[in-house]
Amino acid sequence: MKRLLSGAARRMARSGALTRPISMAADMVMSDRGCLMTFHRGAPAQLWEQLPNRDFYLDTTFLDEFLSYLKKREWDVVTIEESIRRSRKGRGRFVNFSIDDCYRDTYENIVPLFRRHNVPVTLFVTTGIPDGTLPLWAAGLEDTLLNNDSVMLDDGAIRVPDFETKQAAFYRIADSWDGPQAASSYATFCELNDVDMKAMHWKHAITWEMLEELREDPLVEIGGHTVTHARISSLPPEGARFELQGCRDRLIERLGIPARHFAFPYGRAGDCGARDFAIARDAGYASASTTRKGLVLEGQDPYSLPRCTINGSDRSVATMELHLSGMTGLAARMAGRV
Repeated sequence: MKRLLSGAARRMARSGALTRPISMAADMVMSDRGCLMTFHRGAPAQLWEQLPNRDFYLDTTFLDEFLSYLKKREWDVVTIEESIRRSRKGRGRFVNFSIDDCYRDTYENIVPLFRRHNVPVTLFVTTGIPDGTLPLWAAGLEDTLLNNDSVMLDDGAIRVPDFETKQAAFYRIADSWDGPQAASSYATFCELNDVDMKAMHWKHAITWEMLEELREDPLVEIGGHTVTHARISSLPPEGARFELQGCRDRLIERLGIPARHFAFPYGRAGDCGARDFAIARDAGYASASTTRKGLVLEGQDPYSLPRCTINGSDRSVATMELHLSGMTGLAARMAGRV
């Protein structure tokens, strides 16, 4: 059954003729609704095609087109703050876009795109990135593969002369590193390949100076996304409180902002729950976002906000219509992917 649902969703996502009637029906049944969308990194279409980890990036050429589409369809693009206000009153159709983690391309490419459309964007910052304490091992691995025809591993050199071999190597190596050993595995990889870890970090990381500039932009809303990008449900209470409260305290200290909103890393049902929502409230946040697909309707609990993750495979308006209509949330719940 899950395979059938997944296949049906993929076929619908490729066909505007199928998704448009669904969206129109949603407008009739629940005209007042919000859809929160999140992604991590962005790259223009030409660069996106070359990236070994391209599903981690949203094609910003498509994002540009989609923002224009939303304006044409009279969807309001709003902040998380405004999303919560509207959910209390059930007013209008609205979309929020949030960027989790925040990398250099957030500052260089993504925020300028939202500025051109004169609509807001929310940044959920993992403070270990601008502090330089969180190893960006996936970014460093991808960068090294992208810019070399061969790389050294513990068991010898491997050839990566084209996109297919680079992508396959990325996923194979990343899967073997993923977990507590990732930082040490990445450090060894950098040593073997003469990669300057510090320079590589700042090639991809957002800085506090960039965030200070963005803080002054009325179209930019900044919230928290932990200190170390930890899976909060896996931590004891004191560790979870450190990640949430420490992140908010650091944002207040460095940027002088209220830091009213928070997003859970990973964010699915197994990654955050009732205990963690309560910790977010106690830490002083006014909301907490998940990545459980669904719509924001009147009466939504602000500490378990649903968000639809969009990534490199989402390059069609038809796919976006499935999010806007609530169909992806329904499909996820039916398939047990929450």
